[in-house]
Amino acid sequence: MQYFRYGGILICLLVVCCFNTVSDNPFHYPSPLPDTAALRFLPGMVSADSLDFNSAFTRDGNTFYFGRTINRRWQILQCTWEGDRWSKPAPAPFTEPQYSQADPFVTKDGRIFFISTRPRDVQDTSRDYDIWFVRPLGNGKWSAPENVTAVNSDSTEYFVSLADNGNMYFSSYRKGGYGDDDLYVSRLVNGKYTTPENLGPAVNSAAMEHDPCISGDEKLLLFTAVDRPGGYGSADIFYTRRGKDGKWLPAQNAGGRVNKSTYEYCSYLTPDGRYYFFSSEEDVKWISTKGLFR
Repeated sequence: MQYFRYGGILICLLVVCCFNTVSDNPFHYPSPLPDTAALRFLPGMVSADSLDFNSAFTRDGNTFYFGRTINRRWQILQCTWEGDRWSKPAPAPFTEPQYSQADPFVTKDGRIFFISTRPRDVQDTSRDYDIWFVRPLGNGKWSAPENVTAVNSDSTEYFVSLADNGNMYFSSYRKGGYGDDDLYVSRLVNGKYTTPENLGPAVNSAAMEHDPCISGDEKLLLFTAVDRPGGYGSADIFYTRRGKDGKWLPAQNAGGRVNKSTYEYCSYLTPDGRYYFFSSEEDVKWISTKGLFR
């Protein structure tokens, strides 16, 4: 009897653990789940007959944002979890169709950073991309877009990614870099962003680097490198880790599970760390992170 009693307790504990595992992860990933081979994400909805790119989940897992070319402009769309399925894509409520917008990133506090050709003020006629953000106001409403003036320059800035401490990584065509397009970081100090710093030669080169994706702990950096020697195609995903001295180690190719003879870009790690999203062949793709970036 004692055996059955303890056996019953063990079974109950296992059941509780299983249910806790499910409830602790709010992300409603669609089947089939990818493993060692990348799959198109929500084919026919997110990955459709258009140029589809970008990936960003809200931290509660109930909304997925991505970019799509519509009427020769980039627009940010969203799919929402409806309890048993993902909704069809619809324009994000903060999207302004008169401008081109893309590269959404959702922060821990619910703000959404993105890029837009929205002018900074009435005197701004450059039509380049700047980094902006909106704040959630509740009931599905958002604040007016705010320009991140501390990081934007007279050139194009795009594809923002934030670490958990608020440090902002992004791409920029600004002068003074190693090539035409480099990766930069602006540190959040006392609630304000500092002057952007070039990430240096371990990451940047005389060619083009863009679309950084920083891990929450700021120890892993993913990005796209164009025409880098030893690559699989015109642009590949590379990654680097921070060394013991705090500096970035020389970047290495992410390998054939991600990179093909095509152009790979728009890196994104899900908040739960289980999946890596990227864009390729005009679609949004995803793959398990297990053993991917060693």
